[in-house]
Amino acid sequence: MKGSPEIYGTVTMGTRGQVVIPMKARKALKIEPGDNLIAMSGPPGKQEIISLIPSSHVAQFLQHFEQSISVLKKEMDRQGK
Repeated sequence: MKGSPEIYGTVTMGTRGQVVIPMKARKALKIEPGDNLIAMSGPPGKQEIISLIPSSHVAQFLQHFEQSISVLKKEMDRQGK
């Protein structure tokens, strides 16, 4: 079903708290050895969900967001004068 979450398989946590991300997921998400991932819980009410997000994606999002905020500030300053 389009838009549904992809199921990549199951993982087992080792004694040191490590898991292996399935190869299909690594390929689909272009995760390479040495990439930094941000681990975060799900949205409110879904705290049992763990999301792994490549930090480069977060950095790109923040850069875009900062640019949008800058444009918005300029527009608000212009309208306020």
